[in-house]
Amino acid sequence: MPRVERGEFVNVGVVLYAQGADFLESAHHVDEARLRVLAPDLDLGTVEDLLCTVQAVCRGDSGRGLPHLEGLGRRFGWLTAPRSTIVQPSPRHGGLCEDPAVELQRLMALLVGP
Repeated sequence: MPRVERGEFVNVGVVLYAQGADFLESAHHVDEARLRVLAPDLDLGTVEDLLCTVQAVCRGDSGRGLPHLEGLGRRFGWLTAPRSTIVQPSPRHGGLCEDPAVELQRLMALLVGP
């Protein structure tokens, strides 16, 4: 949310958790031009760092200020908890899929773009 006070947001990534498939991954793409329209002074390096942190938590990395959370469900809960930072999760959405990795890419194309 480049302008939290105005409620503006740009989708930059997707986190997909499929409990039955033991799957938790994220993908992201930062469209610099689009973000610059809303927030010309936004530090895109910070945004990229925060999105890489999301990926690290999905993988279960720890250290360097990352939380130590056992289990995919706990990590997903931590990732989807409300925040007041530039990178914020949207509400959770449920669904079914055959292949979570394919679905992650489909959702990226649908919600984030190239």
